[in-house]
Amino acid sequence: MIDIRTFMLVLAIGNFGFALLMAGYARTATANPAMRVWAWAKAVQGCAHLLTWLRPDLPYAGVVIAANTTLILGSAFEVAAYCTFLGFANWKKWLYPFSALALLVVHGARLGHASSNELTVLISGVIAALSGAMAWILLRPGANRSLLRRVIGINDGVFAIVMGARAYAAAVNSDMSVFTPGAVQTATLLAAYLLMIVNGFGFLLLCKEQDDQEMALLATIDSLTGLVNRRAFFERTDSARLLATRLHSPIGLMMIDIDHFKRLNDRFGHATGDEALRVFAATAQQTLRDHDIMGRLGGEEFALVLPGTDIEGATQAAERLRQAVSAARLPTSDNQYGITVSIGVVAIDPNEHINSALARADRALYAAKSGGRDRIVVDEPRLRVVG
Repeated sequence: MIDIRTFMLVLAIGNFGFALLMAGYARTATANPAMRVWAWAKAVQGCAHLLTWLRPDLPYAGVVIAANTTLILGSAFEVAAYCTFLGFANWKKWLYPFSALALLVVHGARLGHASSNELTVLISGVIAALSGAMAWILLRPGANRSLLRRVIGINDGVFAIVMGARAYAAAVNSDMSVFTPGAVQTATLLAAYLLMIVNGFGFLLLCKEQDDQEMALLATIDSLTGLVNRRAFFERTDSARLLATRLHSPIGLMMIDIDHFKRLNDRFGHATGDEALRVFAATAQQTLRDHDIMGRLGGEEFALVLPGTDIEGATQAAERLRQAVSAARLPTSDNQYGITVSIGVVAIDPNEHINSALARADRALYAAKSGGRDRIVVDEPRLRVVG
């Protein structure tokens, strides 16, 4: 039979340990408010189990009240951590009132001289509800239910069921208290231990998973425009080129340059120049298909790959892009200043290296700029001006 009091000490030490682990991880990772909330949840839960362990040596009403309060608050903090981590907008509207009502009912029942097992029913029911909420948050329909989230969510659901069974057992057994041995208590303690381990390491892994995704995004995305950066563009373009070769499918390529970009910077300042880059990127993305690949190669120079598109289709896409950019305006110049682009268009030949195709597209772009800008030049057997 499990020594319930010793188990409470183990749970207290374990929760304090996870709180310290999260505090340490938060100091070396990207700041996330959920980390701080979760660390507080573990610390408060540790206090709850420590106070429960001390109850036989400190048989005072204040110790019991503090233990019950911290147990409910610790679970509520854990729910808040998951809501914050997953970006829920309105969780405070239901979690705060529920937590306050739960504390009011539990302490009101105690002041009303409720029996020990009646308090056990109430507290077990509250913890079951909060654990069930965590399970729903992680497993709800439509959510991004990764394997890690499913493991944590199922564990929360199992604990909610066990706590519900404990509430029922206390309701039908008038002699049941915190330290009453039995199968239900054993199942509760084992489930609590599993919850501490799985949720403890699970939340740490969720935070690391999110940080890894953000680092991968930073490594591939240009922070100013939101387009892929030069390295990612070449990697994705090479994959698209190889696939097009295997499928005997055409693939178009554009080199794009914002006209008179240096003059724009000199006249309005670099902030407006940055705004022009963002406006161009946003306008271009509105004209692209999901599988098109657009990247910022540097400065005001961009490249666009159109898988499954022949030279005529690429030329039409370039004209749509040119017209859309010409119609855009820069907010930082009171919407009075617009931008134009020059575009060089080529079709990537089968087995042609991307650098060779880019060189041909760059030659066509140079011809477009030399010919007066705000136009398209197509590199076919000989240069053809469009627009």
